[in-house]
Parts: sequence; C-alpha cells; structure tokens
Amino acid sequence: MPDQRKHRGPAPKDEEFFGSNAHSSLRAACTDLTWLLTRGYPIDASLALVGNQYALVQRQRVAVRRATCSEQERSSRRERELGPGKRLRGSLWIDGYNVLTSIEAALAGGVILACADGTYRDMASMHGSWRRVAETDRAIALLVDAIDELGISEAILYLDQPVSNSARLRTMLVTALGDRAVEVALVPDPDVILAQAPVPIATADSGILDRCGSWFSLAQFVIARHALTDWIVDLDPFSTGSR
Repeated sequence: MPDQRKHRGPAPKDEEFFGSNAHSSLRAACTDLTWLLTRGYPIDASLALVGNQYALVQRQRVAVRRATCSEQERSSRRERELGPGKRLRGSLWIDGYNVLTSIEAALAGGVILACADGTYRDMASMHGSWRRVAETDRAIALLVDAIDELGISEAILYLDQPVSNSARLRTMLVTALGDRAVEVALVPDPDVILAQAPVPIATADSGILDRCGSWFSLAQFVIARHALTDWIVDLDPFSTGSR
C-alpha cells in the first residue's frame, strides 16, 4: 500500500504507550535488557523475556530495543562521540534519511527516544519508501542551518538509492544547499560507506555506530538546539532524569 502519511508524527496509541504512566515500566525494561545484553545474552530472546515481564506491546518493545545497548557498546560509542560543544570545522558524512526523519518526527510531535548511547532516535518507519510530509521543508532548512552553524567545511549527505523517491529528495536537498560544499549522493548502501568513513559521520544507526570512527549526533543537536519537541522519552538506564 502506498505511503499516504502527511506527517511523521505519533501513532494513534502513542500517548498510552509512551506517556508518563508508561515511563517507569519502559525504563525498567531498558535497565533489565541492558543487564542481559552486557552479559552476552542474545537480543531477541532477551527482548522477549523483558517484554513479557513488563507486559509491553510490540511498539513499546521496538522502542526498548532501539534505546538500549550493552554497557560495552555504550562505552565504545561514547568514547568515539564528538561532544555537543565541539565544532566540526572539517568534513562530515551524513546518514541522510536517519537524520532527516528524526527531525521530521520531532517537528510533527512524534515520540523521540533519548537512548543509552547518547543519541536521539525516532519511532517512525519508512518501509523502503520515503514520502514528503508537511514537516519536510522545515526539516531540510534546519539541517542546512546546522551545517552552517557547526562550521562544516565540506560534507557528503548519503541517501539510500533503493528507497523510493530518493531522487526527489536529493533534488530538494541540492536546491536547499545552494552553493555550499555539500554533495548529496545516492548510493545502494550508505551503511557500508559510513561505517568505513575516514571522517566523522552523523547517524544514530546502532549498526553503523558500532563499526565507525568518530561520530556526531546531528539529529539530537538540531532537535535540542531548536527545542523542536517536548516529547522526549528518556529511556537511558544510566541517566538520572529526562534530558
């Protein structure tokens, strides 16, 4: 079925699933899942165990999985993270869809997860197809503004070529970027390129973060810098409160 969404906002029951009444169960589930992953237990079995223990619905389980990692993974990722106060006055390779959809989701009032590794992740899903939504133009403008503000001298913004409408999004980005030294590249698999990048990258994709060098949480920077949403669900079991 074609994607007919006009926003990348919350699902119908997200207030129930991620509202204040659900926070304690979600954080407890993340704490338990972290304990299991840190000790080498497999993710699928561990998530099933924790999900059943706290009677989580499928969408909540997806959130817990996205927000959680082992202590070893957390330590490794954070050691390589470029801190929010550090200006990137060099090159940056950007995971285009990963960053843009999180900004779109925040603008649309969707759930944003504050995760154990310091990233923000959204609960949107594209299912192999990208569609322009009401928030897209502003999300692109904010992304371009961030590139300027961070002092990035040159960048490559990678888009997944197999995702439908990628060529259309590339045209929109190229137009918005103007004469900046930013290339927008359509490639079959950005993950492989970003994981092997010789320069800092911007993504919240856990699979890439476990293989890359230095990285910057660009979506989090934009969302926090402009206070795009109040609906940030803190699922970091190492934190002491919302952030």
